[in-house]
Amino acid sequence: MEQLPRRALLCCLLLLQSCSVDLFSAGSPGPGASTVVSEATLSQPAGARALLRCQSPRMVWTQDRFHDRQRVVHWDLSGGPGGPARRLLDMYSAGEQRVYAARDPGRLLLAPAAFQDGNFSLIIRSVEEQDEGLYTCNLHHHYCHLYESLAILLRVTDDPLEAGAHWDGEKEVLVVERGFPALLTCVNRAQVWTERHLEEEQQVVHWDRQPPGVPHDRADRLLDLYASGERRAYGPPFLHGRMEVSPDAFARGDFSLSIDPLELADEGTYSCHLHHHYCGLHERRIFHLAVSEPSPGPRRPPPLPEDTLGNRTSQSRSPSPADPPVVQGHNVINVIIPESRTHFFQQLGYVLATPLLFILLLIIVVLATRRWRRQKGYAYDVKKSGGKDVNLKEFAVESADLSQIRSEDIRLDYKNNILKERVELALGVLGKNSDLDRELQKEYCK
Repeated sequence: MEQLPRRALLCCLLLLQSCSVDLFSAGSPGPGASTVVSEATLSQPAGARALLRCQSPRMVWTQDRFHDRQRVVHWDLSGGPGGPARRLLDMYSAGEQRVYAARDPGRLLLAPAAFQDGNFSLIIRSVEEQDEGLYTCNLHHHYCHLYESLAILLRVTDDPLEAGAHWDGEKEVLVVERGFPALLTCVNRAQVWTERHLEEEQQVVHWDRQPPGVPHDRADRLLDLYASGERRAYGPPFLHGRMEVSPDAFARGDFSLSIDPLELADEGTYSCHLHHHYCGLHERRIFHLAVSEPSPGPRRPPPLPEDTLGNRTSQSRSPSPADPPVVQGHNVINVIIPESRTHFFQQLGYVLATPLLFILLLIIVVLATRRWRRQKGYAYDVKKSGGKDVNLKEFAVESADLSQIRSEDIRLDYKNNILKERVELALGVLGKNSDLDRELQKEYCK
């Protein structure tokens, strides 16, 4: 009777463990999706300085100096809802474990490879009465500012029939017989808990711009910023000199875009995309910028030469109030004429003409070769046999030898005269006068 409750308990625990999923990753967006966290509308006169603020403390590049101690799991125990909780044990991703109570070393176990396989379950070798209470499995990521928690209620019983596990609608309730082992399941195989990545390869920020009437999927890329320090600017060079982001953006978490001076052609929708693939951060901030005609006012001092400014995207400027507007006499309007469909088909014709011309030349060469062979014919060279040259002089035979052979009296034995006459006719000796009786006598004597 004792084996039945134990088997039922183990079956329930295995079922709960197999059905456990990534408990804390349900609300995170996909790797290619971005969550819009803010949307603002700005209106500035032409010639002023526009500042599009994009800040996030979660994108600060701290350069992990703690030897992989950013991730930690700790188990707590409280006497019940609202009661004081005490720390049982904790474990860092570097492999360090610490047990707080003097009676718990060797009795509470946590897998050494918990941060590799995502299994942070706690094992109690022998359950006692004072082990009852509400257990919480807490996963904390200092760098990503993440904190996840899972609660399990443990009850101790003396009746083997009461042992088992069930779900009360909010948390798992585990009933274990006194003296038996208990498994408190806590599984989370999300990438942020099981793997470690270099920060500079996982953080990227980019600014996009949509001219009026252009959808989001056809936005123009303005800037790409990487935590490693690499920067990429897109668009015409004169646009680079008017837009800048602080070079220490990842150190302060401030990726605000400054446009100075502002022109009428800068009107549109700007978006700041923050991506931290390791921490699962995908945020987007939208700014609708409207540019109005400059109002009359004092003129601004003339700008410095372009060679002294350098690349303003790599310079740091602290935010300051907007500069006074300036009256501009001339405005430059960029008109982009889209390419027609005929241009596409023209390029396609150039691509297809090359293989067709090659096939045509190949056909002409094959037809010319076949015609040349038909005119020449297939002549057989008698001087070649089996691929080797044959000298006909080696087979020359003198006519004197042939006459000598014919003049010799070839004497052969034949069974009858018919065969002999056939041979003599073949050798051309029937023209001679021969005595057939004498010949028969010779044959008879033999």
